[in-house]
Amino acid sequence: MSEAPEGAAVAPQRGPLRPLSVAPMMDVTDRHFRLLLRQLTRRTLLYTEMIATGAILRGDRERLLAFDEAERPLALQLGGEDPQALAECARIAADLGHDEVNLNVGCPSEKVQEGRFGACLMARPDQVARCVEAMRAAVGIPVTVKHRIGIDDRDAYEDLLGFVDVVAGAGCDRFIVHARAALLGLSPRENRAIPPLRPHDVHRLKRERPGLRIEINGGIASLDQALEQLRHVDGVMIGRTARDLPSVLLDADARIFGDAAPHARIEDAVIALLPHVEAWVTSGGRLQDVTRHLLGLFAGRRGARAWRRLLSVEASSATAGPELIQRALTLVAS
Repeated sequence: MSEAPEGAAVAPQRGPLRPLSVAPMMDVTDRHFRLLLRQLTRRTLLYTEMIATGAILRGDRERLLAFDEAERPLALQLGGEDPQALAECARIAADLGHDEVNLNVGCPSEKVQEGRFGACLMARPDQVARCVEAMRAAVGIPVTVKHRIGIDDRDAYEDLLGFVDVVAGAGCDRFIVHARAALLGLSPRENRAIPPLRPHDVHRLKRERPGLRIEINGGIASLDQALEQLRHVDGVMIGRTARDLPSVLLDADARIFGDAAPHARIEDAVIALLPHVEAWVTSGGRLQDVTRHLLGLFAGRRGARAWRRLLSVEASSATAGPELIQRALTLVAS
């Protein structure tokens, strides 16, 4: 097993290793979804949606970055390519109590490409290194990078290794690798399906750079698959499965972390979420902001269709409150 080159030397990791995380997902990993997941797993690292630096520096910072202490450990994922702007946003995140700052080098959307960040940054590893260096100089919390195994015709293993070595040379020692290349002419949805999964490239990266913390993302649909991946890498990131079937995380603390689960049943997790729902609705929020994340909780169980139908139809009412969720629970009572 070869060692990392001299240029890839890094400072000691400053944060605890989290062998399981839930991926940052646009229009999914908002504060309501994160609080739901916290009723299922206390130990799994959660991420915000990707937030562009311009939105933080010039927009409604409080609304964008607000989170509940119960959501921690929580990482803020940033989108950007300007080192100074990223450093300033990292400082803001650290001051607010985020546990990690992550740079998005994997999103292939046209809008993100227009901003010259996301997956297209893989073609500019030196720029990514400058961004990482600036953020690390600004904060004491971990700075990590989430990226693809390659982009377009730069998708050979040697391209991946070269990118990681350059960025590691700037002090990054934790890489979350989506085991698909990004094809910049395709949509984000197409990029999650058309490029083939190549987990062996991520496994090889860990073997050849054992001093780095390497996590894998892409196509992992169960805790069994996560445990299998942990034989090869340091961490596993679950994405769309957590969105579509959040109950997959109910046993995560026990099976991945060797710890007690927050709740033994999905029903108990939903009941524990009700105080947040009450507070949200009382403050003027819409019930459907929360219930849209609950629809897949009981998939495969008797009454799941009735649960989904009731929440889908009635949660949009201006007068709907947590009592609607309690009524829906009676339809799936075990």
